[in-house]
Amino acid sequence: MELVSQAADDVAMRPLIGVFTSERHAGAPATSQRCDESAPARELRLGTPYLRAVEAAGGLPVVLAPDDPDVAEALLERLDGLLLAGGPDLDPLCYGASERHERLGPTDRIVDAAELALVRAADERGIPLLGICRGAQAVNVVRGGTLHQHLDDHRQTHPGSEPAHAVAVAPGSLLAGLTGRETLGVNSFHHQAADRLGDGLLAVATAADGTVEAIEDPSRPFLLGVQWHAEGMVARAEQLALFEALVSAAAAPRLALVA
Repeated sequence: MELVSQAADDVAMRPLIGVFTSERHAGAPATSQRCDESAPARELRLGTPYLRAVEAAGGLPVVLAPDDPDVAEALLERLDGLLLAGGPDLDPLCYGASERHERLGPTDRIVDAAELALVRAADERGIPLLGICRGAQAVNVVRGGTLHQHLDDHRQTHPGSEPAHAVAVAPGSLLAGLTGRETLGVNSFHHQAADRLGDGLLAVATAADGTVEAIEDPSRPFLLGVQWHAEGMVARAEQLALFEALVSAAAAPRLALVA
């Protein structure tokens, strides 16, 4: 019983990491609905690698998918850290662009508003935050930055566990310290990226064509966004290190209370 109790205590001490998903899809066909449902409900989708990455790093993941910006503060009261998953394109209106690129994908202003409110509140509170792909873009937009609406040749066709290209990592950056690398092999499943950087953000990794691949705020203990899908590459120590750093930063206040 003592071992069981110790295990329960260890789990209870793990920081709670909210994983926001912006993926919303049409529900099941009407033929498979209950008779009291008038229309297919929208369904949430989140790849389990995000959750497994947080668990492998020592955190407790919980899926977040609010559609109401007003619940951001209440959610963050209960979280130790925030992970923003990849997803569909942000609407250009979010960053003040009136024209839409012909290759822009489907957008959802309601989901955008909820995610941006969550990021803004987390940023104001100084909650440790890691953005993946769209998540990194959301961080840049919240800080007043803009996005390239379309980039060619940044979507690989082979498995996400395999790198598509290398990125140059800025010496002395948080990312360099975490990974111990001057160059990183990364996967690539995006067609947008940061254009004008938001306030306080630095570009700390770039692709050979100049695309911004990672951003961070050096004034914060942990605020990092990467354009690649690190959750698909956690078998590599340098990629798992990003999630371990998020969890470590999220755990710090809890550990301070115990000390």
